[in-house]
Amino acid sequence: QVQLVESGGGLVQAGASLRLACAAAGLTISTSTMGWFRQAPGKEREFVAATGANTDYATSVKGRFTISRDNTKNTVFLQMAGLKPEDTAVYYCAGRRGLSTRTMYMYDYWGQGTQVTVSP
Repeated sequence: QVQLVESGGGLVQAGASLRLACAAAGLTISTSTMGWFRQAPGKEREFVAATGANTDYATSVKGRFTISRDNTKNTVFLQMAGLKPEDTAVYYCAGRRGLSTRTMYMYDYWGQGTQVTVSP
C-alpha cells in the first residue's frame, strides 16, 4: 500500500520561503516520478513541479521553486522562495511508476495535501 504524507505548509508573508516535504511509503521515489500540484479555492488543480529522469516546472514557479529528493529518506521536497499571494493553495504530492508528466490523471498516488497561505 502506497502512502504519501506531506508536511511543511503554513502561513507566511509575501517574499518568504517555505519547504514542503513528502514522505513516501510503499513507493521507491528513486525509481518513480514524483510531482507537486496545487489547488487554489475555486480553481482546478494544477501542475507545479515534477522530478523523474529530469525536473520540470510550471512557468509560474520556475526560478522560485525547487523540487528535490532525498532517496535515503524516500522523501521529496519542494523548496519555495519568493512566495506570492497567488501561490496560496493546497499543495499535493503525487507519485507514479512511469515517466515524468505534467498530467494530473497520470499520477496513481496522492497525498492528503498541505495548506500554504501567503499574505500580502
